[in-house]
Amino acid sequence: MPPVISIVGKAKSGKTTLIERLVAELKQRGYRVATIKHSPKGFELDQPGKDSWRLARSGSDAVVISSRQKLAMIRPQDHDAIIEEVVRFLGPDFDIVLAEGFRKGSALKIEVHRKELGEGLLLSPKQLLAIVTDETLEADVPQFSWEDIAAVASFIEEKLISKWPAAEAVVVVNGSPLTLSRFPRQMIANTLLAMVSTLKGADEIKSLDVFIRRKD
Repeated sequence: MPPVISIVGKAKSGKTTLIERLVAELKQRGYRVATIKHSPKGFELDQPGKDSWRLARSGSDAVVISSRQKLAMIRPQDHDAIIEEVVRFLGPDFDIVLAEGFRKGSALKIEVHRKELGEGLLLSPKQLLAIVTDETLEADVPQFSWEDIAAVASFIEEKLISKWPAAEAVVVVNGSPLTLSRFPRQMIANTLLAMVSTLKGADEIKSLDVFIRRKD
């Protein structure tokens, strides 16, 4: 799976604006970028009366809407998914994922700070990779100005994108990702790649999905 960084901050601090500007900068550098928005209060994608809404209401475990321009999936769930669960649905075809929110998640975090919203950060500096701020803070963590988006992008490039291993596996058991250190993730990935590469038709493997479902 691609590296993930969460952009966190107080309400109206400019999280979405920062992500918009970072996406533009990283895309200009040739990277494939995906974004995730955390909405704790819920949202509605399928509108009442539409076919997708009718199919979801029928009890279908998942509804996929596909057209020439876009694809969307509606999947009911009974819990607030952790970021690893969401990233799994994106797949591996991205160089970086920028997530808005998920401040309680395990992803590395950059906090957005605005002087006008009051003193103090949402998270402890020890929980942050960096801060984007309009004033200098007493925090022992890299701080970037709002005007220097290129520097923030370079920081993400150096700390995450360039250091991400060439092959790494994500293991999901019964719908929940396992917490694995880097060594077993790389070992599983390399083992599977070596096995599958010997099969007919597996000429150049850029990504590999293995799905196993055991029947009762």
